[in-house]
Amino acid sequence: MKTLFLKSYKSILLAVLSLIIIQSCDDDDVTYQATAPSVEFVSASVDSDGQPVSPLTPTTIGYANNTYVIQGKGFASLRHIYFNETESYFNPNLITDTHIIVTINTNTPYENGNNKLKIVTGIGTVEYDFVVAPPSPVFKSFNPINAADGEEVTLYGNYFVNPTVKVGDTEAEIISKSLTEMKIKLPADSQGKKITVTTLSGSNTWDTAVGTAIFDDSFYAPWDFEAWNNHTYVTDHSAAFQGNVFIKKEINGWDNIQGNWGWDQDAVTKYTGIKFAVRSDDDGKLELIFNGDWSDSEVRQFTTGKDWKEVKFTWSQLNNPAAVQNITFKEFTGNKHTYYFDNITYTTE
Repeated sequence: MKTLFLKSYKSILLAVLSLIIIQSCDDDDVTYQATAPSVEFVSASVDSDGQPVSPLTPTTIGYANNTYVIQGKGFASLRHIYFNETESYFNPNLITDTHIIVTINTNTPYENGNNKLKIVTGIGTVEYDFVVAPPSPVFKSFNPINAADGEEVTLYGNYFVNPTVKVGDTEAEIISKSLTEMKIKLPADSQGKKITVTTLSGSNTWDTAVGTAIFDDSFYAPWDFEAWNNHTYVTDHSAAFQGNVFIKKEINGWDNIQGNWGWDQDAVTKYTGIKFAVRSDDDGKLELIFNGDWSDSEVRQFTTGKDWKEVKFTWSQLNNPAAVQNITFKEFTGNKHTYYFDNITYTTE
């Protein structure tokens, strides 16, 4: 769940408080005498469009740096609010005896917490079951792509908190995990299937299927860029698009980086096309030279920039080849640029 960044945040919260006051005034049983605090429920303060939630909707799950309404009694003498034993500061102007509007401290832990909301007033203390969830899982890549069923692969990302992992529709065994990395064992029938990581906060699927790599951290035979291309392999997980290794080459204007030749007839029946990730140190432009077709084709040309960009081509865009024979990239600005390539794979849809 993303934190809501509102243009008139204060105005929205005041609108929420106004709704609460109006609703409270309609309740003839509301009194403001000093009583011990109690919590009825917690609700998000605004919806996904940034509008006040009305009526309030109970939830037992929240996210750091998001704002919630706590409904109950005995809040007039509020002193402290804690989520997972981490204090969240509050604006006294957003407190009534029956409602608290509070933004969960952005540093509130979501692992190994006590899953409690604690409210301390001048009269007493109350605890309430409430989970501060992590952000939605970030799933950035896995390696090796061409692992066989039953083999281990490593998943890279973030917020892997109490995850489940599926390959296609089949749950995978998690061998080990940290917040940013997991090792899983591929279940049977994994080839051609995509991997999905799911946590309490949502799901994320990596868009490269198992067994589809031409290049991930290395080339798979018969594909390669011959050494005479004078390219280099950079090992830097933090800078890679996929896995740990990517290709770097300074290409002169109209020059190229040429792949060697092979013949893969099965690829055009098993898969739907090819894709790859590419970037450059400054604005560039390349053309995919596919199966030795050096004729200029706007369909096969694409721009590049400082951020990784995934480029996809269907077989129909590549003139419905009988087989995959060669993959080459031609510089198309006429000037020298440094280009980077990663995750050259087949597509499955």
